[in-house]
Amino acid sequence: MNKMQEKRLHRLRRHRRVRKKVFGTTQRPRLAVYRSLRHIYAQIIEDASARTLTSASTLQPDVRQQLQNAGTGGCPAAQAVGRRLAEKALAHGIKAVVLDRGGFKYHGRVKALAEAARESGLKF
Repeated sequence: MNKMQEKRLHRLRRHRRVRKKVFGTTQRPRLAVYRSLRHIYAQIIEDASARTLTSASTLQPDVRQQLQNAGTGGCPAAQAVGRRLAEKALAHGIKAVVLDRGGFKYHGRVKALAEAARESGLKF
């Protein structure tokens, strides 16, 4: 097994451990974050009905337009995704969520996304 496969398996193990405790309800759905090397993705999921309520990523044209010169892989991109996700969530009537960091450490891009969503009006 090479180093990249090991890192992925360790992250998935951490994610399973986090998911045992984090469950999205109707009142507080789950904000799931995934980051790749080039992009960051976030979605709000209601686990009771297994539905994605809203999502945002650096692949969306409106977010990409904000990041013309910044690129899609850094903290400014994560902040843009967090702000866009919070706007969409508030439009759907979602005010509070629980954070599922997806097995990633809470720093860097994951932290930037979460803090931008908080500043835009979501409660964690």
